[in-house]
Amino acid sequence: MNKKQTILTLAVVISSAVASMAQITWNTIQSGTIYDSNGNIITVGYDMYGYNYQAHIFNGFYDNNTRPATPVTSGAKLQMKWNDAWLSNLDRDRDGKLDRHFGFSSYIDSGAWLTNHEAGIDANGEKYTYFCKIIAVTTTDENIDDVWYDANNTKIGKVIWGSFAIVQEVMSGDGAIYCSPSGPGLGDGHISP
Repeated sequence: MNKKQTILTLAVVISSAVASMAQITWNTIQSGTIYDSNGNIITVGYDMYGYNYQAHIFNGFYDNNTRPATPVTSGAKLQMKWNDAWLSNLDRDRDGKLDRHFGFSSYIDSGAWLTNHEAGIDANGEKYTYFCKIIAVTTTDENIDDVWYDANNTKIGKVIWGSFAIVQEVMSGDGAIYCSPSGPGLGDGHISP
């Protein structure tokens, strides 16, 4: 086979692979076949709690993030944002639920991240805001006394929910109360350049 024939054959193989991938369809929120933890069909836009799963955001009262039987109508506000590895807006395995860490057996190595931005009134009647970034750790990270460290023994952050580390915290009045020495970015970006 000459060079021209090899290139043509390669182009046909690549075109076929791309075409077959384009035919794969996943269940989407728009399909009406994906349900929340309470058994309700998830729709596009904000639900009564403050979740907009299509946009990867929660924007509502803090106590509504757990989806209580009766949504609260007052209290601290919370805005959460996450990436597809944290919670997808697709159902690829067709189990009727949004995918979590799809393709990974756990959140470890998934690149998942979440941000929380809370605002409210503290016990002294003062307004406050709190912000934090949370990332999934990797298989080379180590938990030592409830703090995650990377392979170079650089501190990542406090353990939260087992497979995650807090890489940045900011509190009104105090400023940055924690910034990970390994880097405060999200996903793979938490690693310092």
